[in-house]
Amino acid sequence: MSNRARWMGVILVLVLTAPVCAVEVSGTRANETDTSVSATIKNALTPSELARSRAWGLSETEWQCYKLLMQGIRGSVSPPTISPIEVLGIHARDEDERRRYAELWARAMREDVDRILAFQRAYDEAGKRLYPNEQVIDVSRLTTRSSNTSALLPDDRVLFFTRPNCPACDALWGKLLKRIDEVAGIDLYIAGVKPGDDQAVRAWAIDRGIDPQWVRNRRVTLNHEAGVLERLTQGKGEIPYVLRRRGEDVSALWASEL
Repeated sequence: MSNRARWMGVILVLVLTAPVCAVEVSGTRANETDTSVSATIKNALTPSELARSRAWGLSETEWQCYKLLMQGIRGSVSPPTISPIEVLGIHARDEDERRRYAELWARAMREDVDRILAFQRAYDEAGKRLYPNEQVIDVSRLTTRSSNTSALLPDDRVLFFTRPNCPACDALWGKLLKRIDEVAGIDLYIAGVKPGDDQAVRAWAIDRGIDPQWVRNRRVTLNHEAGVLERLTQGKGEIPYVLRRRGEDVSALWASEL
């Protein structure tokens, strides 16, 4: 076989195995997509892959596309935790595909935040029910001013008390957001919303650029304030208010220290 023929063979393989997959949209285009993909992808999904594809709301064809894309540059430059929907959306061939995957991802993120908020509420209620006479934070150890020269350390958690329609709160949140990588996490307590109104809490978080991934890994927690600030500060704290938890010690954190 000549070198030219050999190179032509390589090029043909690359073309046939390239991620030409597309969303299964209605009409002739979907059928054409299925036909082209079926002709180039022969391996059936394993039971595990089939279950995962269904969990993500994707077809077998789309899952095969996702697998192909992850074998290329996408798998090299993206974190292992990138979702199949994000992969397919990034590599969408046109606006219709991109819009569809964006909507799938938006719905998935919203449903996930709903679940997280529901569990957080159940956790708070369980704590009150199981340990009614215990406080999460020992108020006796609450100092009026930070006593450590280092305002924030990697193992610290920050408790931020805020509310909607509060410019001072948003300004302080902007400072905290810039330092989120310097601490173990930030626990947000949202006041000024109806008890149990998770939609209002979610809207507040979205408007202020809180990444859903932070909420999923508890780098950020979303909580209803529900009088927590008054209990922790014995009625002396006013929103916006920031506390720093370092080990068992809790202290007020002032804006000038951020």
